[in-house]
Amino acid sequence: MRRRSMLEVCAIGLAAAVCPPHLAMAVQKTGIRMARPFNLKEKAVKFNNGRTMPVLGLGTYSLHGQTCIRAVRAALDCGVRLIDTASSYGNEREVGLAVRDAVKNGLSRDEIFVTTKIYPTQFGNPQKAIEESLAKLDLGYIDLMLLHHPGRGDVAAYLALEKAVEEGAVRSIGLSNWYIKELTDFVPQVDVVPALVQNEIHPFYQDRDVVPFIQEKGIVVQAWFPFGGRGWTKSVLGHPDIVKIAKIHGKTAAQIILRWNLQRNVSVIPGSSNPAHIKENTEIFDFELSDSDMKTIASLDRHEKHEWY
Repeated sequence: MRRRSMLEVCAIGLAAAVCPPHLAMAVQKTGIRMARPFNLKEKAVKFNNGRTMPVLGLGTYSLHGQTCIRAVRAALDCGVRLIDTASSYGNEREVGLAVRDAVKNGLSRDEIFVTTKIYPTQFGNPQKAIEESLAKLDLGYIDLMLLHHPGRGDVAAYLALEKAVEEGAVRSIGLSNWYIKELTDFVPQVDVVPALVQNEIHPFYQDRDVVPFIQEKGIVVQAWFPFGGRGWTKSVLGHPDIVKIAKIHGKTAAQIILRWNLQRNVSVIPGSSNPAHIKENTEIFDFELSDSDMKTIASLDRHEKHEWY
């Protein structure tokens, strides 16, 4: 029997910890595919480069100033370890300040996973965009950096992210708002398979063709706007079927939707500035939806996208 190389051992998750950086990069370049079920006991998922990300986070879109700082601290205080921001959100400084404050008060920087994104208007000079995000966050490195949308120059921008990984400034890279056609065209043009793709996913827009397409490539899927997004949250959370399932489990509708995503191996980053809601969103690891529950929620799909991207 042929002995596995060290590269293959890393790829199938038998290495004792995270692969060394040069091997992690090599694993992604090989395009090795492997099932990546979530470890809900550990509340984490392992990327195709060997690094680990929490499956539940806080989205910070529309949060600014002290509101953003307080929300991030509230999330970290109740155990959230994934914070999602973006250059276009205009709040990277606030996110960085809140994380640094948490580190000063006892958390380790390596415990906290920070995602940010560069916008298509920055693709013309991606190195500058990367440096700006690093400076605004001021956290030493970026755990995950995404291209925010497809756009002119996206391949060159992604190649710049690959270089940032090689240099140690960024640990993992991926995409946001890429679907089947976009991924089919894009991935053959780059060297490193994305670690994660972040898309709009909620009960009314379930991406049931896109999610498995991405996962089969060994890429983690993450849902933004898991409650339906601006103007839609009330109708999603108030849907009678979701409310009924919530009553059966003694949970809230929001908790049911988050758990539904996790059981599909879809990471979630619900946004909130309300500490009570942030804490509520963390209480999703002590129950399990039945097959019947999952089928009921699957039946709610309207293929109804609530954002243009």
